[in-house]
Amino acid sequence: MSCDISTGPRAKAKILLVDDHAVVRFGISHLISRQPDMEVCGEEENGMRALTMITPLKPDLIVADLSLKDSCGLELMRNLKARHPNLPVLVFSSHAEAVYGRIAIRAGARGYLVKGEAMEKMLFSIRRILSGNIYVSEALAAEILRNQICGQFNVMASPAAVLSGRELAVFQSIGSWKGMRQIAGDFRLSIKTVEYYREQIKKKLGLRNATELAQAATAWVQREMAAAKN
Repeated sequence: MSCDISTGPRAKAKILLVDDHAVVRFGISHLISRQPDMEVCGEEENGMRALTMITPLKPDLIVADLSLKDSCGLELMRNLKARHPNLPVLVFSSHAEAVYGRIAIRAGARGYLVKGEAMEKMLFSIRRILSGNIYVSEALAAEILRNQICGQFNVMASPAAVLSGRELAVFQSIGSWKGMRQIAGDFRLSIKTVEYYREQIKKKLGLRNATELAQAATAWVQREMAAAKN
C-alpha cells in the first residue's frame, strides 16, 4: 500500500522592488502578482530605506533601478554585496546595457534588463536568476565570456573600481558631453552637489583640472562603447 505524502504548495519567491517611479513599480507588481511562483513582498523608492527592509522582509531577489530617489543603484548593490552577499539583484534600468550592464555585473548584480524590453523578459530573467544563473543579453554574455577567456575582465581596469556609484554616473555623463546643469537635472541634484562629485572624481582619479577630467571621461566612455561593439 503506497502512501502519498504531500508537502503542500511551494512557497512563492519574494521579490523586493526598488525604483523611484511609482508607475514602474506598479507595472512590475501587477505582472508578478499574476504569477503562481512569485510575489512582491515590498516596494521602495529610496536605496537606504530598501537596505533596512532586507532583514524583516527576507526577499529572495531584488529588482532595482540604477537611478533612485536618494542615491545610485550601484551604491545599493555594493552595500548589498557587503551586508547580504547571497541576495541576488536584477537591475532594471533605462541606462544603456553597453556601458552600465558590465558595470552593474561588476558591482554584484546577477542580471541586467533594459526598460522598454518586453515585460515577458522580466519574468524570464527573474526565474533565471532565482535558479542560480545570470541574465544579460546575448551580446553582453558573449563579451563577458570573451574577456574572461582573454583575462581582460579586471575590475581594477575601470574607474568603476574606485568611484562610488553616483560618482561613476556623473563621470559617465561628463564623458557623454553633458554639462553640469543637465547632469544635475538628470539625477535631480543641485549643481553644487554635482560639482562636489566632480571634485571627488578628479581627486580619486588623480586628474588636475576640468580639461583632464573631460578627456578621461570621454576616453572611458568611448572605450566602453567600443568594447561593447567588438
